[in-house]
Amino acid sequence: MNETITIQTAIQKYLEMIETARSKNTYDTYRYAMQAFVNLLADNKMDAAQTPVSALREDAVGWFAAWLKGHAPATEQLYLQAAMGFYKFLAAEKLASPTLPRLEQLIRMRARKTGQRLPQFPREDIERVLTYVSASPAPLPSPGEGRQGEAEAEQLRWLRDRAFLLTLADTGLRVHEACKLRRGDIDWNEGRAILIGKGDKQDVVRFSSRSLRALKEYLSARAALDGASGRPLPSLPLFARHDKGAGKKVKPVTTATGRNIVEERVRQALGEDAVGRITPHSFRHYFVTTVLRASGNLKLAQALARHASIAVTQRYAHLSDDELDRGYHEIFERASPTTAD
Repeated sequence: MNETITIQTAIQKYLEMIETARSKNTYDTYRYAMQAFVNLLADNKMDAAQTPVSALREDAVGWFAAWLKGHAPATEQLYLQAAMGFYKFLAAEKLASPTLPRLEQLIRMRARKTGQRLPQFPREDIERVLTYVSASPAPLPSPGEGRQGEAEAEQLRWLRDRAFLLTLADTGLRVHEACKLRRGDIDWNEGRAILIGKGDKQDVVRFSSRSLRALKEYLSARAALDGASGRPLPSLPLFARHDKGAGKKVKPVTTATGRNIVEERVRQALGEDAVGRITPHSFRHYFVTTVLRASGNLKLAQALARHASIAVTQRYAHLSDDELDRGYHEIFERASPTTAD
């Protein structure tokens, strides 16, 4: 055990590990959680920058849980998860010797349960967006001084955005996963890709015919740009930036770009009022619900969505309002009318 490592240094090492292994959103959440944890330690007269990490005890989690009572249950759960992960990191790296079973018991006793919320998303609106991008032709580059390069970039953006939205809807990919895809990740003959996730775990993602067609059309229009990059085609991003900042370089889109793609195309298809109601993750909800509506098979939906727990998939297995209405009227409207007393 290393007595010279402070709590603050250990937290920095922990966050570095999270940053390389998890998504940016997860990293940001854990960073906020650990900063709150450090502030709480200071309130209890423990300076994280000076105190050896070996002096950290399990009771600090109890302090943290008590402090988090003023926050939403979901925030409480996430922050306690981050703190628990930190203690597990200390044990794994032999920086301290926390009693992990006691920690888990403390969290079980003091943490509130979050209420289960059904995923909410406008399914019909998503289908309208998909119909819009599928049916609308890509803008053709038109000759003209100073306009040729801009028109070509506009065409590439349209083809990219159509392929991006169809990919999200028909694969169930999370936005950061889609943004990280490279051309070489796609097996075009099998219509699938292999993702490397946490712990070097491999996941297979399957693509629909319409998403593959959209991707091929986009990449065909991008051929000259990719060919001039001087890089092997398999190493190039599947979805590239087409803005002035990228220039002639083939740079991958970011998750922020992915959110902007959704926002822009939703605005075009549905109008300004619809912006914000549909996010990149809405397409993942759409994917899972589409599988369940078509198959009724929870295990199939769980496997295709790559949910670690079937309990997550079960959140989607609820009847839509139109199905409830239809079921109600089939039961009660078929009944023979009775004469009122």
